[in-house]
Amino acid sequence: MTNLFFVDDISSCLTKADETMSMITKQDIMDLSKVQNERCVSIFIPTHRVGEETLKGTDAINLKNHVKVIKKNLKEEGLDEREIDKFLNPITELINDSSFWRHQKEGLAVFLSDGFFKKYILPFTVDEYTYISKEFYLKPLIPLFNTEESFHILTLKLDEVKFYEADKFSITEKDINDLVPSRLEDTVGYDYEQKSFQFRSEQGRKSEGMFHGHGDNEGDTKSEVFRFFREIDKGLSPILNQNSKAPLVICCQDHYCPIYKEANTYSNLYPQHLRSNPADLSDQELHKKASELLEPFFNKGRTARIERYLDSLSTSKTSNSIEEILPATLAGRVDALFINKDSDLFGTYDAARDKVSFKNVNSVPTTSLTNFAAIKVFEQGGKVYISEPDDMPDKSSEISALFRY
Repeated sequence: MTNLFFVDDISSCLTKADETMSMITKQDIMDLSKVQNERCVSIFIPTHRVGEETLKGTDAINLKNHVKVIKKNLKEEGLDEREIDKFLNPITELINDSSFWRHQKEGLAVFLSDGFFKKYILPFTVDEYTYISKEFYLKPLIPLFNTEESFHILTLKLDEVKFYEADKFSITEKDINDLVPSRLEDTVGYDYEQKSFQFRSEQGRKSEGMFHGHGDNEGDTKSEVFRFFREIDKGLSPILNQNSKAPLVICCQDHYCPIYKEANTYSNLYPQHLRSNPADLSDQELHKKASELLEPFFNKGRTARIERYLDSLSTSKTSNSIEEILPATLAGRVDALFINKDSDLFGTYDAARDKVSFKNVNSVPTTSLTNFAAIKVFEQGGKVYISEPDDMPDKSSEISALFRY
C-alpha cells in the first residue's frame, strides 16, 4: 500500500510508554491517524469497573491472551522471540500493573508501534479485536466524535436544586450555590407557609403531587413557584449561554414542568422532561434516563443523512462500492460514511493508479479498507456511522457513502 499516513520521526510523537490513564479525545484520533510504521498493533478489549472480574484480574488476563495471538503472528512474520518480547514490552508491563486494572471503565484501547505506546480507558464497551498493520485501527472510536453530544440537566424540588453537565458517557454536578436560590423560601421569604402554601406528595404516587391552597391562594402559590423558577433561570443563564446549542433537560414532578417552561428564557430547553421526583434517582439513573430521552435529538443528523441517501439511490450522490468510495474520501467528497460493524474489507489501495486490491484477512500485516476510509472521512470533517447491519442504509453492503456536491 502506498504511504498514505506517515511521520518523519516516530519517536518525536512519543518516545516512551505513557503512564497516565488517558481518556481519548478528538486530537488523539488525529494524532494516531498520522502514525504509520512497519508494525502497528491495535487492541480493543471490554473491561470491568468493579465486581468479580476485577478481583480475579480477568481483564489483564484477557489482554495477555491477545498478546499471545500477536506473538504468534509476529513469529510467522519471521521475527525472533527476543525481538518480539522487546517490541511488546510496554504491553507486558501494563498487564503486570495491578494499580492500572483497579481503575477501569467499560473498555480499553491499546496502540503500540516502535517507539510509540498509548492506552485509553473507554467509557463504553467494545468488541474484542486485535489488528496488526502499518497503521492503527481507529474505526471503533471515530463515531464518538460525530457530534458534541453534550447536554444539561436541571433537577427541581422546592427545597433543592441541582445542575449537571453531561455527555453521552458522563455526568458531572456543578456547584451553583452562588448563582441560584436553593429553596423556594430563599425567594419568597420564610413566611411562605403562612401564605397557605404547602406541597405534598400523594401517598403511593411519587412522580405526581398537588398544590394545596386555600381558595384563591392557589394562584398565589403558583406565582411563588414561578418567582423561584425565574430566579433559577436567571442565575443559570451565564452557564447555559456558554454552550447554547446544548439541550437542557428538566427533571421534576409533572405539575412543576409548565411553570418552569413559563419562567424559562433558555432557547434550547428540551420539550419533554423527566417525569420523576429527583430524590428517587441516583446521578447514574438520572444520566441514563436523560440520555434515553435525548436519543432522538442526537440522532437527527444520522436520520436526515439516511433519508438523503435513500432519496438519492442509483444516482452519483451515493455509492456502496469501496472502489468508488476510497477515491472520494481522498478528494474530500464524502459527507457521511456508513459502515457495517459486523464486517470489514481488507486489502490495499493504490491512490496513484486508483486501484483496490483485496487481500486475505489472515495475512499479516493487512489493511482494513473500511478503517482507512473512516479515518480519512473523519479527518476531513465528514460523519462516520458504525452501524448494526439492520441500521445500514443499504443492508446488503459493508460500506455506503453519501457524497458532497
